[in-house]
Amino acid sequence: MILSKNPYTGETLQEHKESTSEDIDKALEKATAVFREWKTTSFSFRSKLMLKASEELKKNKQEYAETITKEMGKPIKQAIAEVEKCAWVCEYYAENAEAQLAPETIETDAEKSYINYAPLGVIMAIMPWNYPFWQVFRFAAPALMAGNVGVLKHASNVMMCGKNIEKVFIRAGFPEGCFQNLTIGSKKVEEVVKDKRVKAVTLTGSEGAGGSVAATAGKEIKKSVLELGGSNALVVFDDANLEETVKTCVQARFQNTGQSCIAGKRLLLHNNIAEKFTEMFLKEVKELKAGDPIDEDTFIGVQAREDLAKDLEKQVNDSVEMGAKILTGGVRKKAFYAPTVLKDVTPEMPVFKEETFGPAIGITTFRSDEEAVKLINSTQFGLGVSLFTKSREKAQNLIPKIEDGAVFVNELVKSDPRLPFGGTKKSGYGRELSKFGIREFVNIQTVYFK
Repeated sequence: MILSKNPYTGETLQEHKESTSEDIDKALEKATAVFREWKTTSFSFRSKLMLKASEELKKNKQEYAETITKEMGKPIKQAIAEVEKCAWVCEYYAENAEAQLAPETIETDAEKSYINYAPLGVIMAIMPWNYPFWQVFRFAAPALMAGNVGVLKHASNVMMCGKNIEKVFIRAGFPEGCFQNLTIGSKKVEEVVKDKRVKAVTLTGSEGAGGSVAATAGKEIKKSVLELGGSNALVVFDDANLEETVKTCVQARFQNTGQSCIAGKRLLLHNNIAEKFTEMFLKEVKELKAGDPIDEDTFIGVQAREDLAKDLEKQVNDSVEMGAKILTGGVRKKAFYAPTVLKDVTPEMPVFKEETFGPAIGITTFRSDEEAVKLINSTQFGLGVSLFTKSREKAQNLIPKIEDGAVFVNELVKSDPRLPFGGTKKSGYGRELSKFGIREFVNIQTVYFK
């Protein structure tokens, strides 16, 4: 039995009977059967259904958002915004998929030669709990518009969200079996990935889960896309607009109670402005409203599980033992961890070199652009970085030296359907969103006429 629990109250919300091997077989057989028909449908047909999915999300956003809040503790306003963003990605691919996958003529010695984009079939998505709707929809919208069908293995603590996502597609009128939620734990993932009916797999999650799934997919010679952890740097140069930058950095670190792969987790400050910036930053952090996630004025909720708060607590405490100093926070009560800021953080400390998945951030100072770049790249992750400076020339000169998958200037790192999203190093491989995301799960087919 898989349980959905409210991390704020500790209440059990729902019990889910885990799918058996027979249930999985039936689901994959249904997916395979519907794919034969779905891949032959027109883009205009798929687009109409995807727009209906968008309408469904907007119409019942309160219902879906409340389930997100109850299952994983996301503050309700942020949960509603997440559902609205899912509606946006549905609209984006409904409007752009046909052009993104249109055959491309290539001039060669052939009478005619072109590139065709054909769907692969059943794609398995293994998704996390921190953005339980958005992570799924940014896979599902392009995959379905490309003519694929999907099966979802959602995180065990957000199975109600998984069921609701399947409900969205059913209510929108998609053929039965086009998108199915599998009620399974991690032990059954390998069985599904290995199944010959599954043609590819995408995972958003931890480094350990990603490595395991990639190994299984690789052994089966199947395509995989991994979006894993991050330790994004927020880099503030001495010419930055401090007032605006402070607000952006607070948002970047503490939205979703800090539980985001692309959250700013390392605050790198130029030595000339470090003291003033820290004072301003602390003032903003201390004013963040913490409380019941269902209350509309709550910005900081609880973490999704108590063990996650304990993990963060250990990272902070271990860093303090190594010389870091807590400026605010550092207190845990069950699944709640108070917004925490540390200074005197060095690259050897857990809060710098590891991914901190919660409301804690460490401050490290630098004296030169070269030192800043070295600190940015001194991590096993490579998801994104934010540079704060009034000098576009400075930013342009630094960008080629940065190893991350995304560089945002004077803005927090965020995902946008129009732009490719993904990382380097242990942040994974492959891209989601934009034309690059929709082309991850297609057969890029060369056609040549003599």
